[in-house]
Amino acid sequence: MNSPASLARGVDPAGPGTLHARSVAGGIKVTPQPGRTIRFGRGEHPETDLPVGDDDLRVSRRHGELTYRKNLWWLRNTGRQLVRLPHGRLMHASSEPIPLATGYTPLFVKGSGYREHLVELYVTGHDEPGLVPRRRMDTLPPKVWPLDDDERLLLVVLGQHYLLYEDGPRPLSYRRAAAQLGYLCPAANWSERRIEHRIVAVRRRLQNAGFPHPLLHDKESGAPSDNNLLHNLLKGLVESTTLVPPDLELMDD
Repeated sequence: MNSPASLARGVDPAGPGTLHARSVAGGIKVTPQPGRTIRFGRGEHPETDLPVGDDDLRVSRRHGELTYRKNLWWLRNTGRQLVRLPHGRLMHASSEPIPLATGYTPLFVKGSGYREHLVELYVTGHDEPGLVPRRRMDTLPPKVWPLDDDERLLLVVLGQHYLLYEDGPRPLSYRRAAAQLGYLCPAANWSERRIEHRIVAVRRRLQNAGFPHPLLHDKESGAPSDNNLLHNLLKGLVESTTLVPPDLELMDD
């Protein structure tokens, strides 16, 4: 294992399957060996290898562990509080271990009150040199999804609560959106039916283009409501900065 400083610099060579783990309190780098187990939590070494939430009594001394087997690192929650993974997935102490995919995986340990303790995990792939500093490289822009003028106005009206960054936003109803659009541009004849058809077309187009959230009904696992799919659409457009707060000025115009 390497020191937190060497992990932060990213100067050590890393072979496939190498695990990088970081928290506020430090970092480690671990080469893959069958049966090797790395533990994280509030406890001290050797009880834990990576300190997490060392001042938070809601965090267990051994809150989780990562074990290398079958050519994968497997994550298990061994603490009393939940562990949250990407896409809102939760792990309890009774949950089955899950394998880490190659690349970056953040997890959050539930702490006291609103506290959540971040643990950053990174598994090196076969074609990757490992974590390397890129301080002088240009910043990659976010993925912005193409919308025409009518689509942008429609989505701004439907998603105005998202653009205000409210807690728990939900889409405007088609009925209220049609009334507001009728006031903004009466000649366009925005009806609830026209709004529905336009939104379905946008969802289908962006889903086929690789949108990060599901936008279409899954025929095998059951169809979620259109309102949830519209929520996914608006959430993804705001997260990607395709829609931004200055777009609300379209409703003033």
